[in-house]
Amino acid sequence: MKICVISFDFWNYDEHIVTELRRKGIDANHINIGAYQHKNFPARVQNTISKIVLKRNLKNEYRQEMILDQLKKLGKQDQILVINPELIERKYHEVIKEYTRKYIAYLYDSLARCPAEHLFDLFDEIFSFDKNDAERYHFQQITNYNYLPEAELNKNPMFDMVYVASYDKRIQILFKLTKKLDTLGLSYYAKIVGKKAWKEHLNVDSRRTVFFTRRRLAHKDVPEFYGNGKVLLDLIRDNQSGLSFRIFEAMALKKKIITDNQTVKEYDFYNPNNILVLNDDMSNVEKSFFETAYQELDPEVYRKYTVEAWVENVFGLKS
Repeated sequence: MKICVISFDFWNYDEHIVTELRRKGIDANHINIGAYQHKNFPARVQNTISKIVLKRNLKNEYRQEMILDQLKKLGKQDQILVINPELIERKYHEVIKEYTRKYIAYLYDSLARCPAEHLFDLFDEIFSFDKNDAERYHFQQITNYNYLPEAELNKNPMFDMVYVASYDKRIQILFKLTKKLDTLGLSYYAKIVGKKAWKEHLNVDSRRTVFFTRRRLAHKDVPEFYGNGKVLLDLIRDNQSGLSFRIFEAMALKKKIITDNQTVKEYDFYNPNNILVLNDDMSNVEKSFFETAYQELDPEVYRKYTVEAWVENVFGLKS
């Protein structure tokens, strides 16, 4: 069987799907349009001028042409999965679809944030991580996946809570929470990443740090970063109800997690001992949550959310 995954894999999560497929003996390939770079400096300048003068992003066009070039080399596929298909123009989707007998989409974003309604008719199956979208549009609802190996409990983390995220409006909630943690005498380390992060000042003492940087955390360093916290923090973006990868990383690392995603209560792995769902006023943040031990999941429940189970579900594979 031949399967191809097409995505803008900025955080390197999608590569785990391809790795798992290969582990199952499938001829799997990944076309990562996020990996495309201008060939040289003049090409970068040309693209800048084109965007300003012609309102035309040449880099986006070249990325999509790259998909077709690679598919020509790979040949016909049994299945092609496109993650967040709105990143590709319809005319390219129509050509891509000719290379496969089954065309699948996975929406790892709500349609409110990333509209893709104009592409629905192209796909044989559409999966979505957003429960609200899945119910409204009759998609197949599926969560993100646990891609990490199961870890041992870490009994000596450096901080009570750790957090890493892009620079956006969620920082307001972060500061509201850290203020609460300050009153409880709890420690934390947050890393905020983005081009605008330099506008903020650096808050530091030995136990309470919010660090702003333009350099993102390497994907391979995520487990070590989270290993430094007793509890992980997960804050959702606007117009989103799907579960982020933080939930599943916490599951693999056997870490408690604090989240403002109310939908987490609807899942079979939800345990209030392990998962604290924030009130708007942070009134339910108590020191006792940080002091009690993590309670491990039933193995069958744990497996349901692994990348192995995910690829079996999406591609219709037998375990």
